[in-house]
Amino acid sequence: MAHPETGGPAGPGGVHADWLDACRRATAGLRAMLARHPSTRERAEETGTRGEGGDRTLVIDQAAEDAVFAELDRLHASGRRFVAISEERGEVDYGDPGVRVVVDPIDGSLNAKRGITHHCLSVAVAEGDTMADVVFGYVHDLGPNEEWVAARGAGASRNQGVLDTAPRERRVDGGKLEMLGIESADPRWVADAADDLRDSAHRLRAIGAIAISLCQVAAARFDAMATLKRCRAVDAAAGQLIVREAGGVVAFTSYEDPLAAPLDVVPRSPVIAARTERALSELRALPRA
Repeated sequence: MAHPETGGPAGPGGVHADWLDACRRATAGLRAMLARHPSTRERAEETGTRGEGGDRTLVIDQAAEDAVFAELDRLHASGRRFVAISEERGEVDYGDPGVRVVVDPIDGSLNAKRGITHHCLSVAVAEGDTMADVVFGYVHDLGPNEEWVAARGAGASRNQGVLDTAPRERRVDGGKLEMLGIESADPRWVADAADDLRDSAHRLRAIGAIAISLCQVAAARFDAMATLKRCRAVDAAAGQLIVREAGGVVAFTSYEDPLAAPLDVVPRSPVIAARTERALSELRALPRA
């Protein structure tokens, strides 16, 4: 089936085929790199530097970033112009500040370091400088080998199967959400939010990767998710589009406009996502970092 506006292949990623191909090649590179560093001891090795996002850089972070930027270099050589925004390197100019490519080579790097299943590549492409401007999102959860893709106006998919956009959610115990994902699960922040979490959710799950938690909302595995502190665009830019294209709703709660958070490396706002506007409204009561 052809896309109604461009004539290209319909479906998530169809009109962004070169970005999708580059993301898949980068995913293959990440898999090979992690296979070369199979143990926690190897994956926990630090480079001795900090990335632009402020975190200590692991050897696997650096190697993952190198694999992704090799694909960005290839796209640039083929004629693509953009600015890349990455947790480790910050902004890298490839010739067009109007197109922003927001990259987290390993979201959930603590999970990857410790050999815990969920860790992913997250890539978003935007035609502007806020979350509302994202037009393509890609998340590949390397543990269960799940590929999540969305293109603005063309829906979202998991492993090339189109996600249902029906706003399903489950409630139990007098109206509590059956399953709420939480991220930034520092015990102090969980304690601060405990009363609101108790009133909102029947059960909590903390995966340890914002992009992957957003994808769980997109698939209605989670009824909703919330970060308990400000998140960076590199963690959320792709996942938030996947949620919205799958029929869910998203808000960056530090902003009156729910999608006004900028696409840079600074932690700007908590993010909440849900299957329904009702659940999103309820989660706005969580403490803001």
